[in-house]
Amino acid sequence: MENHQFKQYNLKPWIEGVIDNLQFKEPTPIQQKVIPAVLRGESVIGQSHTGSGKTHAFLLPLCSRLDVNKQEVQIVITSPTRELATQIHNEVKKILAFSNQEDKINAKLFIGGTDKKRMIEKLKIQPQIVVGTPGRILDLIQEGALDIYTAEGFVIDEADLMLDLGLITEIDKMLVRARESIQVLVFSATIPERLQPFLTKYLHNPSSFHIKDHFAPEKIEHRLVPLRHREPAEVILKISEVINPYLVLIFTNGKEAANKLYKQLQEKGIQAGLIHGGLQARERKRVLKEIQSLRYQYIVATDLAARGIDIKGISHVINAQMPKEEEFYIHRVGRTARAGMEGTAINLYDDSDVNLIQKLTKRGLSFTTFDIVQGEWKEIKAWNERSQRKQTGTTTDQEAWNRVRKTKKVKPGYKKKMKYEQQKLKKRISQKQNKRS
Repeated sequence: MENHQFKQYNLKPWIEGVIDNLQFKEPTPIQQKVIPAVLRGESVIGQSHTGSGKTHAFLLPLCSRLDVNKQEVQIVITSPTRELATQIHNEVKKILAFSNQEDKINAKLFIGGTDKKRMIEKLKIQPQIVVGTPGRILDLIQEGALDIYTAEGFVIDEADLMLDLGLITEIDKMLVRARESIQVLVFSATIPERLQPFLTKYLHNPSSFHIKDHFAPEKIEHRLVPLRHREPAEVILKISEVINPYLVLIFTNGKEAANKLYKQLQEKGIQAGLIHGGLQARERKRVLKEIQSLRYQYIVATDLAARGIDIKGISHVINAQMPKEEEFYIHRVGRTARAGMEGTAINLYDDSDVNLIQKLTKRGLSFTTFDIVQGEWKEIKAWNERSQRKQTGTTTDQEAWNRVRKTKKVKPGYKKKMKYEQQKLKKRISQKQNKRS
């Protein structure tokens, strides 16, 4: 399929060499859309989930447009967390290492928790590629050490998290100092309504791409486990006894819930790691190091933290609490079944989650309902069986039940009497209907 190969994009020969070294065979759906748009100089809004190939969708064309002979800032890439910024910088370093341009292209990482004085020293020569967190980059701009007016491309990665963390105001202050014609590339799992004023202000006639076709790899099995008034920790303990995981990522909605679940799992003897935005930078760094060295088999995390880290080899995702939005579910389960591996998503649910499950089912996901009985997985009634049964009941049945007078006090033989009354009414209704016909 020649037209789906990277050759069609007419990237610079050194970038094509990098692609060969990276062993990319075919562009992913997001790359097919974004690479040509970036090369045409268009601003872009790209909506896709983790693992979709988004980072190289902007890195490859932006690097291809670099003027290696100009020693000035040409690309600015912002990310909401230090870990995400570091990951992107590592990908940039890999691109440069695979090219023959390392002596000509200078890329720098600017994140908090590092020596600012030393950074300013290094900025006597301006790097062509700047990667970092908004706070630290803005700090260096305000100090007069970094000049981004020369930049032609500006990337905002994980824009919805930027919004949640209040970092959009810092991005705003940066873009005010950039040239008006700057190409702005925004990537996000979701595009909240609150982000619209910002997008309208800085993106002129952007190309918008929402990639859905990569969101649910066929290699993910989606299981539902009803909570039935049990604590999530209790159910997770049972699950841990019947699965043989390589690595499990357990999601909660927010850091308070994460702290609570982490504590309960520890009490039940499950040695888990904990990662969320409320941890101090030093603590977060320590936990990440321990996660990478496979100290834990189970990691409790929030959406925000899990997006800021790259953990290899996740075999299972457990939603201790189901998210409120479809895109967040897709983002979570997308952490498993990567690089050709298989994965399992286990969802603890109650009645309040049925609406989300219905929406996901409409998008093509197939859920199987299980519980753990006597230390084994057992398939049970489908999550929607009750509602299906309700729908198939006859109108005569429903009308008869509706007409039976309900008493507040339940006397002996109440149910029997109710049933008898219902049968009598049902008979009467049927006779009336027969007479009419």
